[in-house]
Amino acid sequence: MATAELFYKIVNNTDAHSDSEHIRVYVDSNPSIPDRTAAILHGGKDPLPAMRESLKKLISCGADCIAIPCNTAYYFAEILEQESSVPILNMPAISSAECARRFSGAKAGILATDGTLAAGIYQTALKGAGVDYVLPDKFQQEAVMRVIYDGVKAGNAPESYRQDMEAAVEGMAKRGAEVFILGCTELPIAVKELKLQIPYIDSLEELARAAVKFCGAELK
Repeated sequence: MATAELFYKIVNNTDAHSDSEHIRVYVDSNPSIPDRTAAILHGGKDPLPAMRESLKKLISCGADCIAIPCNTAYYFAEILEQESSVPILNMPAISSAECARRFSGAKAGILATDGTLAAGIYQTALKGAGVDYVLPDKFQQEAVMRVIYDGVKAGNAPESYRQDMEAAVEGMAKRGAEVFILGCTELPIAVKELKLQIPYIDSLEELARAAVKFCGAELK
């Protein structure tokens, strides 16, 4: 779903008046890539070989840049960047810079997988952008993981994860979060489906806009 949503956002963010004004997009939707969080935290199967294969396939198609719609995957991106002949758009860095621009001085609450948090992906990116942040406590993080894995990834109805999503957001807001980083690409889907009215940075949206801009098209 995150891959499909990224493609949609690329099209939706392009200021095009005909089909021919859109950018060309190659998609390698490979659901067999091993879980990144499991690899980082629990010694799960290494996803790098499958990611490397996808990278090579996309470059062979003619891709001029790579957009990976998985925040946890950026733990492995530095290795891939060294092997890639084209740029890999850095979703966490792009999203953190946009947070600093749009919500100057605000404290960001990081909503992400256990693997992304343990790897410090957004902590590092936000610090680099000069943004202070709040991390979920144990119970809030457990709720976020249920939204991601038992909700969106499992294809379950939004109401099945509403309570968890709202509990995590409300709890972090009480602890100082003023804007939320949707640092897992399943979370923008959850927020949209639940129609949550919260200030947030959609990492998938920012990646899509960066891809459109990189490819020379006009942004809406």
